[in-house]
Amino acid sequence: MKGRNWVTGTLVFAVVTAALGSFQFGYDIGVINAPQEVIISHYEYVLGIPLEDRKAINNYTINSTNDLPTIPYLRDSTPTSLAEEETTTSTSLITMLWSLSVSSFAVGGMIASFFGGWLGDQLGRIKAMLVANVLSLAGALLMGFSKLGPSHILIISGRSISGLYCGLISGLVPMYIGEIAPTTLRGALGTLHQLAIVTGILISQIVGLNFILGSHEQWHILLGLSALPAILQSLLLLFCPESPRYLYIKLDEEVKAKKSLKRLRGSDDVTKDITEMRKEKEEASSEQKVSIIQLFTNSSYRQSIIVALMLHMAQQFSGINAIFYYSTSIFQTAGISQPVYATIGVGAVNMVFTAISVFLVEKAGRRSLFLIGMSGMFVCAIFMSVGLILLKFCGPYVFFLFAGVVLAFTLFTFFKVPETKGKSFEEIAAEFRKKSGSAQAPKAAVEMEFLGASETV
Repeated sequence: MKGRNWVTGTLVFAVVTAALGSFQFGYDIGVINAPQEVIISHYEYVLGIPLEDRKAINNYTINSTNDLPTIPYLRDSTPTSLAEEETTTSTSLITMLWSLSVSSFAVGGMIASFFGGWLGDQLGRIKAMLVANVLSLAGALLMGFSKLGPSHILIISGRSISGLYCGLISGLVPMYIGEIAPTTLRGALGTLHQLAIVTGILISQIVGLNFILGSHEQWHILLGLSALPAILQSLLLLFCPESPRYLYIKLDEEVKAKKSLKRLRGSDDVTKDITEMRKEKEEASSEQKVSIIQLFTNSSYRQSIIVALMLHMAQQFSGINAIFYYSTSIFQTAGISQPVYATIGVGAVNMVFTAISVFLVEKAGRRSLFLIGMSGMFVCAIFMSVGLILLKFCGPYVFFLFAGVVLAFTLFTFFKVPETKGKSFEEIAAEFRKKSGSAQAPKAAVEMEFLGASETV
């Protein structure tokens, strides 16, 4: 049975169930985009802004953010009346509230991302995802009922709590999938986390169309709809096996780990997996605990942690998040008559190429695909800036900044990031030691695994 890596029904069920959390993540990213104008209009209504001021506010707010191309509302530089001053104040308030509605999600995610691994170790991967779903449900309920109360407060609060959920799940899902997947399928199955995210983004954009759920009457249902996958995932998680690596290495429950492996592998012969985990556990027990400070100061870990951080930063600062959050505004600024459909087109392309990467990642390699993607982002960011500057505004220059950032990360990846295709964690560690010039022998392939269980490199 050597080299066997069967894709069993239990494995597929567990991976798909875990990926529902990633789907919720994507849905929450994209859901706020399409109904932007409708939600802002409701904010104005709740705040009691006079009807005659709303068109001016909408003309400004819909097309402006702190980070992206803007179409400023044209008016005299010095207000000539109290009415103009009130309109200016209302405009600033609505802009602030909308910015908080979008950014509070990211803030919540940033805070919770520090605790995903800790929660997974304390409760186990399955229970941790169940606990995280409580946050998802709470956030969805606040947004779902936002039309019945102070909508701006409820939406900002709901988005913050949903962000907390997504921060936790962004660590828990790749961790769980990476730990239950066979070694040769770990990269491909790990990519399903991202595929589920972009699928969630696309679905949220489609159901956010005005004639579906993005209307004045139903936008609150759109925002609260993420409760459905949260409920479904909670039910399905009850039938998923716990991570055998967590059971064996963290809890020392060899019998339970074997039982979980037998379900996942579809065979009673799990000797190879148990032997690998036993070796990892022995190495971990003989290794000192590594603090956060040591990760950056110890030459054995410094190179790998810097590469991991830079790769994550490359994704976050490439400009793609800004495009997803504000794509409707960007296309509207560019003069597209139906910007919502252009936004859906972006989501569709993103999903298709993420699906392609699932099949390419084990053949082409992680590093090669990453370099191709970042190079493409660099070229596209330049074209976006040039194209938007032809409407003659200063705001679009932000994409030149993104282009510079992407170029820097592309060069860093080319010179500093090793290829990890088909390599064990021990071999990856050896690559980092080679690049850093360290001769220290590794004792902790396990540390490499738990620092990057999803093999994102």
